Amino acid sequence: MPYLDAASTEPLHPAARDALLAAIDAGWADPARLYGTARRAQMLLEQARTEVAEVLGARPDEVSFTSSGTQAVHLGVLGALRGRQRAGRHLVTGAVEHSSVLHAAEVHEHDGGTVEAVGVDRTGRVEAAAFAEAVSRPGTALACLQTANHEVGTLQPIAEAAEACLTAGVPLLVDAAQSAGRLPIPGGWSVLAASAHKWGGPAGVGVLAIRKGTRWRSPYPQDERERRRVPGFENVPAIVAAAAALRARVVEEAAEGPRLSALVDRIRAEVPRLVPDVEVIGDPVRRLPHVVTFSCLYVEGEALLTELDRAGFAVSSGSSCTASTLRPSHVLEAMGVLTHGNVRVSLPRGVTDDDIDRFLGVLPDVVRRIRSSLGVQ
Repeated sequence: MPYLDAASTEPLHPAARDALLAAIDAGWADPARLYGTARRAQMLLEQARTEVAEVLGARPDEVSFTSSGTQAVHLGVLGALRGRQRAGRHLVTGAVEHSSVLHAAEVHEHDGGTVEAVGVDRTGRVEAAAFAEAVSRPGTALACLQTANHEVGTLQPIAEAAEACLTAGVPLLVDAAQSAGRLPIPGGWSVLAASAHKWGGPAGVGVLAIRKGTRWRSPYPQDERERRRVPGFENVPAIVAAAAALRARVVEEAAEGPRLSALVDRIRAEVPRLVPDVEVIGDPVRRLPHVVTFSCLYVEGEALLTELDRAGFAVSSGSSCTASTLRPSHVLEAMGVLTHGNVRVSLPRGVTDDDIDRFLGVLPDVVRRIRSSLGVQ
């Protein structure tokens, strides 16, 4: 089965598998202890931290490991807001942020804070001027903006947002989950979150980076681990594997990124030509190299994904009635585009031209059959 859902999770990178197997034997001990096996685990942990920090453009002591990208976002958002309570209780986000940001914002609102979601254009890109105006409001404690949208691949104006935040004296939290390992990490952030399984590391490892000088207080009870930022025992073997995958991915991306981007360009051009009444969504140029999203009129997303699965293709959707939600995608709604019949194709490393040929060969008949079953000709 061609796997075309890398934006959900990337298959484990061979470098991660090798590192994980080695670290299971060498890094199983408690890195907080002082005996030999523990010191070896501590050395592995700190080497992984240094490698990840280098890719992120951070200092090693600014980087902590969490149990997931979602936990990294929650800790980043709620901790920065708690650390900046004296500055204000206003939070600014983009309207198409990942649900982890939006859920943290809901907690902040429930606790008496205010939240402002800045709108996007039809490509899913946040309006930079509106974002700058929002962060300049008195009492703004934190701004959040993703590097790239997880559903449609559109890159966000991080440089402009960072400049506006610097002018306003407001820290910027950047969710780099979809771009870390694929694109250079933009500068100007105060807090950064990422997720290892998005770049081919094992699931269960997130990254939280907090710049020196950024006010931050953990929303969790006090804990001695990970510089008092993240509670719980570190999964050293998984962290070592995550760092190995990230290091390998960055090296490969010089060749793999343009190759995947060319395949995405082909899908963007061919799907509207082969299938009537299709809208390709997202910015055609300022986008992730591996993500393309389109919506088919007169087709339910759930039915489309089911039929593509039967045909041997693993893809995902932001449409209503898919996965675990009955609500339409908040991203597609904010963009003002078609929310039904939506397909996100996200290409993993190693996907072939033949895989895309097969997908483009199967898709038109799948859409035609579903439409025909609904009486649409």
